Amino acid sequence: MNLFEYFRCELMLIVNQLVDEGDLPKNIETNRISVDPPRDLSHGDMTTNAAMILAKKVGLTPFDLAQLITRKLKRNKWIQKTDIAGPGFINVCLKNYFWHERLNEILLAGNKYGESAIGVGKEVNVEFVSANPTGPLHVAHARGAVVGDALSSLLEKAGFNVIREYYINDAGGQVDILARSAYLRYCEALGKKIGSIPEGLYPGDYLKPVGEAIANKIGDSWLEAAEEVWLEEIKELATSMMMELICEDLDSLGVQFDVHTSEKSIVKKGSVDDVLKKFEELNLVYTGTLDPPKGRVPDDWEARPQTLFKATKFGDSVDRALKKADGSWTYFATDMAYHLDKFQRGFVNMVDIWGADHGGYVRRMKAAIEAGTNGKGNLDIKICQMVHLKKDGKTVIMSKRSGEFVPLRFLIENAGRDVVRFMMLTRKNDSQMEFDIDKALEQSRDNPVFYVHYAHARCCSVLRTAIDHWGSGWASNKALANAELGLLTDPAELEIIKIMASWPRLVESAAEAHEPHRVAYYLNELATQFHSLWNKGNDNASLRFINFDQESLTRSRLALVQGVAIVISSGLQVMGVTPLKEL
Repeated sequence: MNLFEYFRCELMLIVNQLVDEGDLPKNIETNRISVDPPRDLSHGDMTTNAAMILAKKVGLTPFDLAQLITRKLKRNKWIQKTDIAGPGFINVCLKNYFWHERLNEILLAGNKYGESAIGVGKEVNVEFVSANPTGPLHVAHARGAVVGDALSSLLEKAGFNVIREYYINDAGGQVDILARSAYLRYCEALGKKIGSIPEGLYPGDYLKPVGEAIANKIGDSWLEAAEEVWLEEIKELATSMMMELICEDLDSLGVQFDVHTSEKSIVKKGSVDDVLKKFEELNLVYTGTLDPPKGRVPDDWEARPQTLFKATKFGDSVDRALKKADGSWTYFATDMAYHLDKFQRGFVNMVDIWGADHGGYVRRMKAAIEAGTNGKGNLDIKICQMVHLKKDGKTVIMSKRSGEFVPLRFLIENAGRDVVRFMMLTRKNDSQMEFDIDKALEQSRDNPVFYVHYAHARCCSVLRTAIDHWGSGWASNKALANAELGLLTDPAELEIIKIMASWPRLVESAAEAHEPHRVAYYLNELATQFHSLWNKGNDNASLRFINFDQESLTRSRLALVQGVAIVISSGLQVMGVTPLKEL
């Protein structure tokens, strides 16, 4: 149950009753009414703006309308009391047994607790990583991979049907550079001295196996051949091998995709030409000249007529070029065709996870989607800012072009998959983050990964102790759900239940906002409250989870402990992290 949505529905019923009784006019607009947690917890369990929103429209003061509403709210069996605060906000306190019923709900639902139907099976295409197939993934790619995968899981928990997609950029100039770089390694594999890798090519040793594979396949027949002889075949082979390497990296991070779409296939089947033709028919393409870039103008800048898309008509700052000087398509043109191809495949709702260097690309792509779908397509783009990696107190420099980059595998080998996934969600995607490997492995309160794992492990330890004494059936979820939960009356116990009861709302709100980092924040809050209660039990024996002389109270508290374990496990599952039973 999303308890806030439940009480919002109760408010809607009350408004309808007031309309039927003649206290409010018919056809009153109620969509802005909300029920939320109060900013100050001393004000109660929830607050609503209903009277504030409706008062002016119905000719009453907010206070008078709030009084009408609270008279009916008080009839709800779960409401302890209501207060009218400030200009007309209604604060609500709920009875303890409401929270006990929420704990019962958690125990019976298990890891399914928090699942929602708000997505009603709608399809959502989430495209993420989509790194150029020119080398292994590095640390910066890890963030986008985790954000995209966790967001997909979050959307699925909220009832959406999610397709994870990887876009292979295998048709641009960077793939030509890859092929030339691989050719040098091919020559090297055959014993030819290649010296230093020329400027502009990829110098990484990861291309040596590619060169060796080419040499084993075709021998020395290309050793002295002209570029036009070998370029296309080496592009195909090198791209294929790089994608195998990328997929292996992603698999080690626990990330798999449902669909891989090739840029080359988009171009080959004429999708870009089709988009250009469509936009020409809509009078959205013209031949014109762009102003020079703002700021420092490149030395080779030349004003020339270009094929331009009217992006400014859809909110962009300038119109955008669709063709380069040599007549080939710009990256924007092929990306535009790719996104419209997704729409034609049935994906009205699309989410892209991009790297920090693509921030300037957002407005033009949104403009293209609006134009190409006649406003029917929804595209949300999340930018993942840079990750600054530290190890042994030193910042590690990353650059794929220079070959001085930290592979994703290095990060996983040094920190572990689960630590990497959790840490990448401890900051909002558009905030830069520092990933200190040493601190991420510390067993301390300041390390959120450890703190959440420790809370789950402590829960499991308590439950094992009880099972050793009373047997497994005594502490099953079903048995604990039938415990005397009314014995849980300490404010700290009730506060934990309240936090757990907010998990369904968190799932829905985070899924709708496309913000999976909220799950990490939530789990840290729940873990903090649980550790606090644990510590109180150390200081006050009456608050300990297990008291062998008080079986009923112990079972009730074990129900609370199991509830915490369930919710933490559910949250970690969304994050793609395995909950630990012991540390």
